[in-house]
Amino acid sequence: MITRHITAFYQRYFPSPFTIAILLTLVTMMLAFVAGEDKSWFGVVSIFSYWEQGIWNNDLLVFAYQMMLILVLGHVLVLSSPMQAVIRMLTKYATTTQNAVVLVSVTTMLVAFFNWGLGLIYGAILARQIGEHLQRSGRSFNYPLIGAAGYSGLMVWHGGISGSAPIKVAESDHLLSLMSGVMSSDHILRLPQSINFDQTIFSTGNLLIFLTVLIVIPFTLNRLAKYAPSTKVYFNFEEKQIDKPDEDGNKLDRSRLLSFGFGSIILIAFWMQYGSALRTLQITPNMLNFFMLGLALILHRNFSSFGAATSKAIVGTSGILIQFPLYFGIMGIMKSAGLVVFFSDFFVSISTAITLPIFTFFSAGLVNIFVPSGGGQWAIQGPIIIESAQQLGVPLPKMVLALAYGDQITNMLQPFWALPLLGITQIKAKDLLPCTLIMMIVGAVIFILGLLVI
Repeated sequence: MITRHITAFYQRYFPSPFTIAILLTLVTMMLAFVAGEDKSWFGVVSIFSYWEQGIWNNDLLVFAYQMMLILVLGHVLVLSSPMQAVIRMLTKYATTTQNAVVLVSVTTMLVAFFNWGLGLIYGAILARQIGEHLQRSGRSFNYPLIGAAGYSGLMVWHGGISGSAPIKVAESDHLLSLMSGVMSSDHILRLPQSINFDQTIFSTGNLLIFLTVLIVIPFTLNRLAKYAPSTKVYFNFEEKQIDKPDEDGNKLDRSRLLSFGFGSIILIAFWMQYGSALRTLQITPNMLNFFMLGLALILHRNFSSFGAATSKAIVGTSGILIQFPLYFGIMGIMKSAGLVVFFSDFFVSISTAITLPIFTFFSAGLVNIFVPSGGGQWAIQGPIIIESAQQLGVPLPKMVLALAYGDQITNMLQPFWALPLLGITQIKAKDLLPCTLIMMIVGAVIFILGLLVI
């Protein structure tokens, strides 16, 4: 009953993410005008200037392109023949809804820990093929529950290797660039040059939290599957081979040797360029994308196959392409108009060193409902949490992870990133939401306890 009302509320009152980004822009402009000292026309001109400078911030535009590549290359990898073969092999082990949800959720979360785009498409395709397999076998099953298991990767992705905030703070001087114009020069010099993965993603605390989620969520889905009624679903069993070579293409486009050779060159260059950084766990967006590009060229049969997969994958980046500059404009206003310090002072006034990560977790979860993008959210919230953490003496790695946990958990409530899965599986949002809401509640308990205990 509750989930039906939530679904109806989304459908009736929630505008598109692009419209939300514009509304947030207008609200930020009004807040800057109200909080600013200059209420004249010159004050309005200044706000417009801050906004324009934020939109075309070169460093942030590079960030947007990095995030687009992470999504595209992850999608391209899952469309390769070897990945498709792995998915087909796994479907054979799904004989009931109970073991299907465990198989799908565990493997999807493991894949999403490496790359969120890869995990999103992998989980969707695996759920679809398992549904087709069970239908062919004449078995009854609960398809929405299997689909929810395929979406579970989006509740662990930001605490994984491709997480926007952790991967960005691992870049040298990112924190200094982000806080320029917010902090004084003395305070900026006290910030670390980078926060490597050994302090965030591969820290003992984060790995223990991920392991707990990896055990508890499949167990929860398995218990739900035990009592879940079977659902009726009818599939169109048309074979869609994404990486089938284009017979009409150029011979070089269809050369397996050339694709394998160039992909190998990229991986050799990757090791030579990033080997030392990899050993110290300083993983950056460029490093991850360079590795996935080489691997994708090797796993696909040829350039023609790679190009076809890229054309299919790039459709999913439209939201990042259009919305990120708007988020950057919001950040430009917040930094230059002093709103970052205003919000930071508010959080500091109601928090302690213990409760600040919890407030950050909840605020990140709330912001994610309106800004369904980890990268866009980091652009807006990053300066606030850094300033707050510095004032209260909270370790920055913990604050980065608190934002990551909050952002990822409400993906189970926000249907934006579920759209690719809904399209592939043909499951309706109203059927998926009851399952993902339960996952969100269980996951939230794990993350909050983890922030308090670890």
